[in-house]
Amino acid sequence: MSLISKKIRNSARGQQCQVRIPGVCNRNPETVVLAHVGKGSGMGQKCDDIHATYACSACHDAMDGRVRENTPQVTRLYAYDGMVRTQKLLLEQELIQVAK
Repeated sequence: MSLISKKIRNSARGQQCQVRIPGVCNRNPETVVLAHVGKGSGMGQKCDDIHATYACSACHDAMDGRVRENTPQVTRLYAYDGMVRTQKLLLEQELIQVAK
């Protein structure tokens, strides 16, 4: 694990959930982790940390299919919206950069 990935994962502590699934989100920053959006390139593989979102435990459960409140497609849309919001926060925290 690279130092940058560790910093990105650690940055989730105490953050607000960015997935925000209505009727699911517990809005508890104490439960927020960096949750990967989508699948990696093989079985049991996760995607890169840049393809992740700050998610509370309840939204993370929905993203991973442990809880079914919506269709998987709707849950995926919330997760991707959360990923965009998380990337903006990571840019503001200078944990990621856009090349000039």
